[in-house]
Amino acid sequence: MDFRSERTLDQIDWSILRELQADARLSYSQLGKRVNLSPPAVAERVRRLERTGVITGYRATVSAPRAGIPVSAFVEMDCEPGRCLLSTSEVGDYPEIVEIHRLTGAHCVMLKVRALSLEHLEGALERIGQHGKTRVSVVLSTQFEGRPVEAQSHDFTRASRSDGWSTS
Repeated sequence: MDFRSERTLDQIDWSILRELQADARLSYSQLGKRVNLSPPAVAERVRRLERTGVITGYRATVSAPRAGIPVSAFVEMDCEPGRCLLSTSEVGDYPEIVEIHRLTGAHCVMLKVRALSLEHLEGALERIGQHGKTRVSVVLSTQFEGRPVEAQSHDFTRASRSDGWSTS
């Protein structure tokens, strides 16, 4: 899968993304004022960001605990051969699963699960466990969530060399 857009994002594109991630309900007129573009110019840029898949949708951010779903957990999973959750079930089978990430390392999948109660979580874990071994971490509290996507500097810190592990 190629994640590059038609062209590299410029500072105006990143400004548009920053503003829309903070408030996706902005009109083109309001957005244009914030990024110093006319409404038609900002509308064309937003359409291009949508067309190239940079902007994938618009949504309300909802507090699960305040909406009556207070229990969250992360589930690391090692799927059984031929019983992988991703290939033997559908999204409707597990409404408690809100995220699925394929992993490298000791576990093949990481799930984020939400439940109405610990009893509900226990039942969901029993059903999920039919697909393989699980290791569960229940969330006690969330200190930070939902960092917006921002432009990244190419001046990042590189990993240090491990001279003692060379093959020569």
